[in-house]
Amino acid sequence: MILASGPWGSVPAPSLWTIAASVVALLGYAVAALQGARPGFTRGSLLLGWLAHGAAIVLDTSGWGVTQVGARFGFAPALSTTLWLVLAVYAVESRVVPLPGVRRTLALLGLTAVALALAYPGEVRPHLNSPWMPLHWVLGIASYGLFGAAVLHAALLSNAERQMRDKRGGVQRAIAPPTPLGMPLLRLEKLTFRFVAAGFVVLSAALVLGAWFADPWRWDHKSVFSVLAWVVIAALLAGRRAFGWRGRMATRWLYTGAILLLLAYVGSRFVLEVLLSRPSAAA
Repeated sequence: MILASGPWGSVPAPSLWTIAASVVALLGYAVAALQGARPGFTRGSLLLGWLAHGAAIVLDTSGWGVTQVGARFGFAPALSTTLWLVLAVYAVESRVVPLPGVRRTLALLGLTAVALALAYPGEVRPHLNSPWMPLHWVLGIASYGLFGAAVLHAALLSNAERQMRDKRGGVQRAIAPPTPLGMPLLRLEKLTFRFVAAGFVVLSAALVLGAWFADPWRWDHKSVFSVLAWVVIAALLAGRRAFGWRGRMATRWLYTGAILLLLAYVGSRFVLEVLLSRPSAAA
């Protein structure tokens, strides 16, 4: 369902340009992940890592510097692109709302994603069964990124609620106060579900395209987990609209749907590429 298996030797290695950009991204993320670094220096390092990370993705997917051109498939490239999109959301949002508490976590996640993409760059497939498949992949990646952003905001929401409950001894106010991040709690909750709704729309489009243009359609692990994730997210949005689900109830449904979606492609490919050490014929 998603872009870009196996360690080098079984598949074409990334180009030297991609490796160089990845090394710069690793250094930027590593510096940003250091505790006690100055805030301005941390922001600059995180931005450098993000820009180099994006350059590595573009160089790799465009086939710059390699002889065999085609789309890469694998769990690590999917995670790498997903984390890059989540960081892009953070980069835009942090200009409006200060989010200093998540910088180190995002830097560590970015560091891990880039390292995995270098170790498991993905198998190259130069031929496509349908001209619509690239759009299916793009939509799949976008849905991963949107749900990743939703999970990040849900985690911030849960942490803010827990801190406020601890400070007040379990007594809640009628008017929602600001969170420790400086954003009103209700605003953070609304933003979380905007990402959920957007991810649901994009995931729906990806599933429709995948089912319509698949030749042949297979009820494999990827398809089953993707549909289950869609059902869970649909139930979450319906429950919020009909019954006003919020708080722990809503975040549990969101985490369940996100985990199922992660298992749909990243999980199944991880088993094939790392645990079983064999790429799959199924994208």
